[in-house]
Amino acid sequence: MNTDFIKGVIVPIITPIDEEERIDEAKMRAQVDYVIEGGLAGILAFGSNGEFYQIEEDEMERGLKIMVDQAAGRVPVYFGIGAINTKKCVRLAKMAVENGADSISVLQPMFLKPTAKELFLHFKTIAEAVPDTPMLIYNNPGRVGYGLTADLITELAHAVPNIVGMKDTSGDITLTEECVRRNRDIGFKVFGGKDTLLYASLCVGAVGGVCTAGNYMPYLICDVYNKFMEGDLKGSLEAQFKLNPVRLSMDGASFPVAAKDMSILQGRDVGEPYRPSLLTEPGPVLDKIRKAMDDAGLL
Repeated sequence: MNTDFIKGVIVPIITPIDEEERIDEAKMRAQVDYVIEGGLAGILAFGSNGEFYQIEEDEMERGLKIMVDQAAGRVPVYFGIGAINTKKCVRLAKMAVENGADSISVLQPMFLKPTAKELFLHFKTIAEAVPDTPMLIYNNPGRVGYGLTADLITELAHAVPNIVGMKDTSGDITLTEECVRRNRDIGFKVFGGKDTLLYASLCVGAVGGVCTAGNYMPYLICDVYNKFMEGDLKGSLEAQFKLNPVRLSMDGASFPVAAKDMSILQGRDVGEPYRPSLLTEPGPVLDKIRKAMDDAGLL
């Protein structure tokens, strides 16, 4: 199985919608072009910032078709799966592969707190439903309420051939490093999941990052990665330091609307979130975001 393409900075692309809460095709296509032209190495459809939890399956399929068509092979398209039910995850995985996804990324079930054995069977069942497609595990304890252990990741990586990597959004660099160390003998690909820790993740062996910042500052987030890969560690770290205040300014806004707020501040029409009332109102939070972006030369 070819996994050479699994590297670099991947963006969990925002999902533009119209007034009827359907994916806005023209704006979706424009966002795909924007992130590719910004230098990103891949697109993750329906990640956390893509509002997967709001979107019906038929609309996901329609959106994926749009993204795959617009990407036109320029970068790989990954498909995010965040359902609780294993059967639904399998259905989404098969749909994604049928519609041109190059890889799938599967979040641990939210709301529930499965045992290690249950989690193993959950991920294994999904992977085996699409055996010829690379699958990444997405560890996001901050959103689901519990984390995945290095023991579980290692067991899955060695037992299931097409579980070939993970995105670690724990913010725990020791965990990221352990997942790299324990599985480096089989070429397991680990992505950092925190924009502010991209440099640190690369330092411990990550192959890249899945970074929200790619939606509104693709050149800067790619600069962290590209300079690191060129051996310019000082330049990479300086790019990370330039990026961090902008990324941290998002934290005052309601999740997940800040990425759309910031794109709109740049004059790009990316639609509203699925709950339009969430868009950040004028005031201290938006002022802080605007100042951070202005200081970084993004406005």
